[in-house]
Amino acid sequence: MIVVIDFGSQYNQLIARRVREQNVYCQIEPPDIDIERLKFLHPEGIILSGGPASIYEKSSPRATPEIFSLGVPVLGICYGMQFMVEALGGTVSRAEKREYGFARLRIQKEEALLSGIGDDTQCWMSHGDSITALPEGFEVTAVTENTPMAAAADPVRGFYGLQFHPEVEHTPKGKQMLQNFLFSVCGCRGDWTMKAFAEEAIAEIRNSVGDKQVILGLSGGVDSSVTAMLIHQAIGDQLTCIFVDNGLLRHNEGVRLKNIFTQHLKMNIDYVDAADQFINALQGVTDPEEKRKIIGKIFMDVFEAEAQKIENAEFLAQGTLYPDIIESQSAFGGPTAIIKSHHNVGGLPEKMKLKLIEPLKFLFKDEVRELGKTLGLPEELVWRQPFPGPGLAIRVIGEITAKRLSVLRLADAILLEEIRESGYYRKLWQSFAVLLPIKSVGVMGDKRTYENILAIRAVTSVDAMTADWAKLPHDLLGKISNRIINEVQGVNRVVYDISSKPPSTIEWE
Repeated sequence: MIVVIDFGSQYNQLIARRVREQNVYCQIEPPDIDIERLKFLHPEGIILSGGPASIYEKSSPRATPEIFSLGVPVLGICYGMQFMVEALGGTVSRAEKREYGFARLRIQKEEALLSGIGDDTQCWMSHGDSITALPEGFEVTAVTENTPMAAAADPVRGFYGLQFHPEVEHTPKGKQMLQNFLFSVCGCRGDWTMKAFAEEAIAEIRNSVGDKQVILGLSGGVDSSVTAMLIHQAIGDQLTCIFVDNGLLRHNEGVRLKNIFTQHLKMNIDYVDAADQFINALQGVTDPEEKRKIIGKIFMDVFEAEAQKIENAEFLAQGTLYPDIIESQSAFGGPTAIIKSHHNVGGLPEKMKLKLIEPLKFLFKDEVRELGKTLGLPEELVWRQPFPGPGLAIRVIGEITAKRLSVLRLADAILLEEIRESGYYRKLWQSFAVLLPIKSVGVMGDKRTYENILAIRAVTSVDAMTADWAKLPHDLLGKISNRIINEVQGVNRVVYDISSKPPSTIEWE
């Protein structure tokens, strides 16, 4: 166990990911974590993250200085190093020259943290403050041109500081530094695996649920599917999955998912066809937020009605992931700037009076996929691309009609078929079609047409926090466009979205 104290760094999740890549478990905790809670976690080491604040500002985040009395190694990164230095008696001041971006790191002393790094390497800086005096017991171990204390260490007490960011790709030897901290300094074993996680989670679910019933809202997405698989292996038929078909799914998706879960995985599935209810309520609605609210309310009404039919139900399972928890903690007062709120966190209606089970709440998306493979979930579900809760309602820009949904479904099916056949499906975070609310002039069969424009969106990403538009081959794009225009009646123009996130979002609405 490694604890990462979140001082607001945009890279705090990346630090955790780098630790877990070494098969070492870690958790991100806020700086105001109670010392007794920290002792209870019994970490082998603590990492203090970076952050946007200046340590000498009154409002800057601080952790209790007692963390330096726990007898475990501590690694401070950027702001985390400055906090450690100030807390232990050193000084931090505004730098004469701010340092952002690449810098050459020159090693002055090869101690445990910098072992095997060499004399000179590249690092990534992002700071406007500098350490001007180190606490007693520390010595400088590396410098850059503008930062005379780029790294420092007190090996006797196990305290190490890096003014740069070892967790980012721009610091090529950063992974080695983190490995050195985990294994040489902290003595971690590196034996945290998805198999071990699954065994522990299954035992915990059995112990918590007993002989009661669990309800899960199944969407067919990776998160809910892995959650269902994990709980099913723990308690079998005590789990009932409620699948609400809102009429806004992709081509044949509802029937296909129902067959996979009932026939292949032998789960209890309560399949509810509520398509007419959703489509009728969305007639004439064009505002995306209003669409989401309508869909959310109807889903909850349908879900609650079905849930009440299940006797002896005491638990509601959700596929909440670790980034959702971290972002929601930030939303409720943590130092990290909130990027999004999440429907799974804090969204349980009190009137349902069900206890919450969130077995994936400490996992990242790639770890969830790995868990799914470990549990034997079919490849189709493990690698299913993310699909929004409101479904095609937010990919049909403007008014929702049965005809416009049909046009989008067919175009989207062609797109995904070609993406799969090309071998790009697993390389992309998402790929989908968007039906625009405008028409354009075209010529088909020597006749003038005035029909729909369809946009193609394909992005690469690790966790959807940021995303780049995918540089798909022109031949592939041409084939997709040609097929859609020829096979989908009502479309005469296809465009490709080449915007990244930020500034754009992945979805259009």
